Parts: sequence; structure tokens; C-alpha cells
Amino acid sequence: MLLIPAIDLKDGHCVRLKQGLMEDATVFSEEPAAMAAHWVAQGARRLHLVDLNGAFAGVPKNEAAIKAIVEAVGDDIPIQLGGGIRDLDTIERYLDDGISYVIIGTQAVKTPGFLSDACSAFPGHVMVGLDAKDGKVAIDGWSKMTGHDVLDLALKFQDYGVEAVIYTDIGRDGMLSGVNVEATVRLASALSVPVIASGGLTGLDDVRNLCAVEAEGIMGAITGRAIYQGTIDFAAAQSLADTLAQPAAG
Repeated sequence: MLLIPAIDLKDGHCVRLKQGLMEDATVFSEEPAAMAAHWVAQGARRLHLVDLNGAFAGVPKNEAAIKAIVEAVGDDIPIQLGGGIRDLDTIERYLDDGISYVIIGTQAVKTPGFLSDACSAFPGHVMVGLDAKDGKVAIDGWSKMTGHDVLDLALKFQDYGVEAVIYTDIGRDGMLSGVNVEATVRLASALSVPVIASGGLTGLDDVRNLCAVEAEGIMGAITGRAIYQGTIDFAAAQSLADTLAQPAAG
């Protein structure tokens, strides 16, 4: 089970939002590249970046900070990135810059053909982000709810060839209220591609609960506010996840 530190970028700073509200941002670092290096030093084996300005604007807005993070981390670990990715040229540029995986969210829902094209053009490098509340998908930085069922969309996107599905329970994200393990398992067990859980990771109990269902197809969990506010010690949490995974691996 990978625990994946989130670095959410707003105006070049590392922030966390509550339930996706841009006006409710807490700045945790004005040097995102240094923060990325810190998490790698703490044992992170992957990083999750979000261009928040880009997610709302529909075009990349934090490329300088993203490039600085890639330079700081080097080739040590994979980096996945979402926010404002709406065309193939943007994907190509990010991959050329050293990003390992791009995450397509809103555009996958609005224009499924774009996701299909992206998977065909960049096989092995495209993930889809599905943000849901009560089983229904939200788009445009969570500002609009759709009538789409998250499982139906995930199955369709799996057929396109996505590398993984990042599932966020937007009712819990940034609220330190615990991971929605039941909903995550329900999605992961129906798919053949891995699911990465996001939203609500609060403490070691969440790590234990996720590790217990890892075999359902949950490859990792993104953690943000908890590791920045100190309700969870990242190095200890990843160590616990590795320990809990050892019996299954053996």
C-alpha cells in the first residue's frame, strides 16, 4: 500500500483546501519543491500534485512550481499530476518535463473521447480522477454535480485503458473525517485496474483499514491535510503499511 503525499498548488504555494473550496485554503509551504524533497526524505515512493488554479481555469497555471518539484525530486520516484489538463499537447509537455502520470478528471466526464485519445496516445501514463459524493460524480473543481454514477463511469474509462482510477470522496476531503473505505472497496472490487483512495485519511486506523482491503485492488492512498497538520506521521504510516503488507507478499 503506497501512501502518497499530496502537494496542492495555488498561486505557486503548497496549500490544502477544505472540500475543494478555493477560498478556504491553508498555505503550508511557500516552497513546494522543498516540501516535495521533504516527503521523499520521509520515505514517500510517489507524489501527487494538483494544479488547483489550473483545475478551475481549465489550463495549466502552476507550471513553474511543477517543474521545480520535478527538478528537486529528480528520477527518484514517480510523480502524478492533475488539474487543468484539457488537451493532448499539455499531456505531452508534462510528460516531457518528467511527470510520470497525468490525471484527467473533469474533461474525462465532459469529453470522454479526449480521455480515450489520451490513453491511446500515451499508454501507461494516463489516470482518471473521479470525485464523487453519494455515488455521483462532481466536475469543475467540485463546483458542479452530475447525474453520472461513479461506478458506471469507472468501468467505461477502464475500457479506454486508464492506468488507475483515483477516487475521491469529496464529502470527506480535507475534513480529517476518515476514509470512506466501504465506497472505495465497492469501486475497486468492480474494476480490474488499481484504485487509489483519496479524501479523509486521518490517522493510523485509516491506514490499517485500507491495508485490510488492499487485496480488493486498492494500490494506495493520497494523504494531504493530515500529514501537514501532524495528525498522522507520514514515515510511521508508510512503515505501518509496509509491515501490514508483508504477510500478503510472503
